[in-house]
Amino acid sequence: MFQPTRPKTAVGGLFQILGLIFHATVRNLRMAHGNAVIGLLMNIMQAAVFVLAFYIMFAVLGLRGSALRGDFVVYLMSGIFLYLTHIKSVGAIVGAEGSTSAMMLHAPMNTMITITSAALGVLYMQTLSMVVILFVYHAAFGPITIHDPVGAYGMFLLAWLSGVAVGLVLLALKPWLPGFVDMAKMIYQRMNMIASGKMFVANTMPGYVLAFFDWNPLFHTIDQARGFAFINYNPHFSSISYPIYVSLALIMIGLMGEFYTRKYASKSWMAGR
Repeated sequence: MFQPTRPKTAVGGLFQILGLIFHATVRNLRMAHGNAVIGLLMNIMQAAVFVLAFYIMFAVLGLRGSALRGDFVVYLMSGIFLYLTHIKSVGAIVGAEGSTSAMMLHAPMNTMITITSAALGVLYMQTLSMVVILFVYHAAFGPITIHDPVGAYGMFLLAWLSGVAVGLVLLALKPWLPGFVDMAKMIYQRMNMIASGKMFVANTMPGYVLAFFDWNPLFHTIDQARGFAFINYNPHFSSISYPIYVSLALIMIGLMGEFYTRKYASKSWMAGR
């Protein structure tokens, strides 16, 4: 009577896991705000404020001429959307419920479901916010032309994946070094305000400056996204393969660390915190 029901086939188990991921994703989306529409509007407003702030800054400093030929707002959006998606992915994965969470007491929940749902929640919210902002700008201010929208969205997904990878490594360290992880997450997110390169064009940067940005996978995804968005921009100093390799390596390291942490995790670690 009180035994948990187990699926009898592999297909049944797959659908059970997918159902758990779906419900956990909805739960994550509603944690920020109980009303889904208001939560989406808040996320849209944050992105819109970023775009407006950078537009004003570029206009005041007279830097609009240093941007790419084409729609200047699309140039700003191509950097800001990927930046916000990346740092929000890092924050969501680090904040995902771990093996000592009370949710893990409810079978068949596990940490992989909570991590996946946190990542998908960010992807859904950021994609929807991007589509709404682009549509409003296209309808109200002027038509938007994106040279290769599929490739540009692919870079958006790569920025999300690299954020998930960084967050996964920090999540594995969190039970062992909670204070360090909180500080590292904050420093990483603040540092990417500049290190992401969203305010610069890589082709116009001198080599000694480029070295300060080249390590960052987000820098590569933003520069490549602009190559897909603008027909007259061909990125020479960034690559698609670098963020892919870095993301896969960090995901493997993070998964190994998370499996090890789950094996030795204890509820007493979180006592008093």
